Amino acid sequence: MANHPSAEKRNRQRIVRTNRNNAVTSAVRTFVKKVRAAVAAKDKGAASAALKDATQKLDQAATKGAMHRRAASRTISRLASQVSKLA
Repeated sequence: MANHPSAEKRNRQRIVRTNRNNAVTSAVRTFVKKVRAAVAAKDKGAASAALKDATQKLDQAATKGAMHRRAASRTISRLASQVSKLA
């Protein structure tokens, strides 16, 4: 357990950041799941709209540090590829 004020503050910061990162990661997974569901249903319009939302969330997660930027980019690329194959 932290005994110094600075260590106690770092611990509080760690808890806040962990909760924020978990929330952002969970939201990203939900948006990605919506894209995959639309692709599975072969609904080009819904998939494109869901991809746009998922791309924004993935970029935001990468910018905030909740997700690695290359992992976000890779996910966006794979989802876009799946959506484009629906044509």
